[in-house]
Amino acid sequence: MEDDREEFKDSDLFIQSLEIEWSKINKHSYLHGIKSVRRLTELEFTTPITIFTGENGSGKSTLLEAIAIKAGFNAEGGTFNYSFSTFDSHSDLNEAIHLIRGYRRPDIGYFLRAESFYNVATMDEYYGSMNHGVPHDYHYMSHGQSFLKTMEVNFKENGLFILDEPEAALSLQNQMALLVRLIDIAAHRSQIIMATHSPILLAVPDARILLFDDDSVHDCAYAETPSYQITKRFVNDTERTLGRLLEK
Repeated sequence: MEDDREEFKDSDLFIQSLEIEWSKINKHSYLHGIKSVRRLTELEFTTPITIFTGENGSGKSTLLEAIAIKAGFNAEGGTFNYSFSTFDSHSDLNEAIHLIRGYRRPDIGYFLRAESFYNVATMDEYYGSMNHGVPHDYHYMSHGQSFLKTMEVNFKENGLFILDEPEAALSLQNQMALLVRLIDIAAHRSQIIMATHSPILLAVPDARILLFDDDSVHDCAYAETPSYQITKRFVNDTERTLGRLLEK
């Protein structure tokens, strides 16, 4: 990319904020049992990169998925043009979400879900053949290589990118490659919303980190995230940490 970086303004974001109307969710829905999310009625986006983090089951991927669907993406992932369903597993939270959008519209977008990327890769081959294009042959690559190819093809300037645990298929070195890529496209008028456990991806400079815990969704400094704290403890004192884990 050419170095045409511009000073960031809040109004440049494609998604400015969201509101959740809980009255639209069935009172028996499991969504009411997700402690961090059930109290959330609104959320403002203030930086080009927003990161959701927290324990498994804390609701971060559920909210991310709902945002992606509401933004116009297929529930299983892909570009704005993908429309398919192999297994209808998404929640109905998207029906209760209202997105407040900015004045700009993205030139490109991608919803990357680690758990359903195989299905997206299959549909890429189908769409490529239907449109007389050239598929990217993701199935002939390793999982990590296919993720990197997806980034190369789709992660560009002036785009909206929603990523759900992209570290799942990436080595530590390639997580750093993704980190650099996200910083670059964010500096070129793209917006990224990402859920991750990776202490590498959480280190994006100037990103807003939102921690999903038992009580709420709230801002959290990088060094205070559980992923950073646990990784630091394990690396700096591996023997003692293992000893505690293996105590009977």
